[in-house]
This record gives sequence, C-alpha cells and structure tokens, in this order.
Amino acid sequence: MADPKGADYRGLALIAAQEIYTWDTRSSSYSEVYSRLRGLWTLLPDGSNPVTVLVQEFEATGVTAGTYTTLAGQEAYRIGTAESVACDGELAKLRDYPAPWLGLHVCTVKVNVVDRTARGENAYAAPVSVMVNCPPAPTAPVDGCAMVGFYATPSRIVY
Repeated sequence: MADPKGADYRGLALIAAQEIYTWDTRSSSYSEVYSRLRGLWTLLPDGSNPVTVLVQEFEATGVTAGTYTTLAGQEAYRIGTAESVACDGELAKLRDYPAPWLGLHVCTVKVNVVDRTARGENAYAAPVSVMVNCPPAPTAPVDGCAMVGFYATPSRIVY
C-alpha cells in the first residue's frame, strides 16, 4: 500500500478506494484485511464515524468474515484499480450541500474491480465515496490528511 500521508486529499481518496476493493485470501486472513482498512480509518473525537460504520461499509463491498472464509477455499482475490475521482464541488450533491466543516473533503472514486477465484473471474466497476479530513480542520492531523470514512453502500454514494 502506498503511504496515505500528506495534504493530497484526492490522492488519499484514490489510495483508500483501491485498498477497500483489494484483498487476497491466499496471503491474508479476513482479520488482516480488516486491520489494514482499520489502519486507514481515523476516528474523530466526537464519535461521528464509529468503527461499526467501517464494518458496515466494508461488508457492502460483498465481503464478510463468513464469505471471506468461503472465498479462501476458492483461492479468491480481488484487485481494485481507481479509474476516476471527483471531489467536493465536482459532485452535484456537495455543490448543493457542502461539507459540514472546512477541511473535510468528499471524493467519489470509480474503481475497476476484478474478482478472481480458481473457477474464473468477474470484472465490474464500483463507486466508493471517501471522506478525507485535512487542515485547517481542528481534528485533522497537523502533517496532512486522514480518511475519516467511506461509503460503499449504493444508497450512500455521493454523486
């Protein structure tokens, strides 16, 4: 995984979106995949982005602890490659309803996904909306930006 540091919120959104849609049952357990994603997710002090949302949204990508075990028996892996990104004012919903604080950026990334198993492969595109907190937000890291949430549930994607 590339280092998701710095003030490039677009770059961080791209990295996060790819990480959300990339895993390999041949080399990682579900716990390891979850830990990697949890490492990207920065909790806000007000509790507005609880880890339960991370679990819910990751499961919206089609993977749960139970399905991961089944997929491991099929030597499955998934590769996500970001194709495009639109952030903030480029998203109609955010033009009408801006982010609630200065420094919070919302980006929707189109990810090309390839699911592979021993039986074959399936390719598709999936959108994911990533929320990135940057200075001057008082809850942002001093040295750059941090992912504070993502939406993979279709009804929650920001367009």
